[in-house]
Amino acid sequence: MTQGIRRSQCTSGRSQPEDLSLPGWDRARLGPLRTRRVVLPRSGASFRIVQPADIDRLLDLAAADPEEQLPYWAELWPSGIALADAVLLEPDTLRGQRVIELGCGLGVTAAAALRAGAELLAMDYSAEALVLTCWNCAWNAGLEPAVLRVNWRQPPEEVFAAAGFASVPVILAADVLYERRDVEPLRSLVERLLRPGGLLWLAEPGRATAASFVESLRDAGWQDETDMWPGPWPDANDATVAVTVHRLRRPGSAPGAS
Repeated sequence: MTQGIRRSQCTSGRSQPEDLSLPGWDRARLGPLRTRRVVLPRSGASFRIVQPADIDRLLDLAAADPEEQLPYWAELWPSGIALADAVLLEPDTLRGQRVIELGCGLGVTAAAALRAGAELLAMDYSAEALVLTCWNCAWNAGLEPAVLRVNWRQPPEEVFAAAGFASVPVILAADVLYERRDVEPLRSLVERLLRPGGLLWLAEPGRATAASFVESLRDAGWQDETDMWPGPWPDANDATVAVTVHRLRRPGSAPGAS
C-alpha cells in the first residue's frame, strides 16, 4: 500500500524536466514542470500529463501550510489512474451529466470524465493543482472543467451553489482519505452535494481511513459495488498496489425519478 508522498528519486518511466511555462504556474517558486505519458491499464487510453518536476521543493513549501496539507496532488497515484480507467469503460454513466470531482490533483480523472462527456466541476485544496488540471484537461480532452478551490474540512457556501452543481448525480474521488480527520467532513460534503440515488465513485488503495468512510456509508444504507485494479502503474514504487474502485449508490430516488 502506498504510504505517503515520495521524495524525488530516479524511477523508470519518468521523463526529464522540460522548459515548460504555463499561465498561473509560478516557476520561480514552484520549480520546473515535466510531461509524462500515462497509459490506462484496461481501456488502453493514453494521456500526456504535465506535473511538477521538483517534489522536494513542494514538500518544503508545504511546511508553512496552516492546514498541514502535503502536496499529494503533485503525484500520479494509482487510484486516479484506476478511476480514470473506470470512467472511460463506463462513459454512459457520465455523459451529459453534471459531475463533481473532489481532489482532482493533476487532472487525470478529470480529463477522462470530460472525454466521457461529463459537465465537470473539479475541486481541490491546491490552487496549483487546479492550474495543472485545466492544462492537462485541455491537452488531453480538448476541454477545461469548471474549477473551484475548496478546503472540504470547512467548505464555503459557494460550493453548494457553484454554477448549478448542487444535488449532482455523480461524484468522483480518488485517494482523498489520507487522514482520519477527513472522514466525517468528506461524508458531510458528499451528502450535501450528491442527490438521492446518486453515485459516488471512490478509488482507494486500501487505506484504513477509506475503509472507515466506506463502512459508514454502508451502515447508512448505501449500496457498494467494487472492482479491483492491480495495475500496471507508471511508477515502479507502486508495483504492488491494488486499487479498489467503489460504486457507492446513495439511498433514495432523485426528484421526479420513476
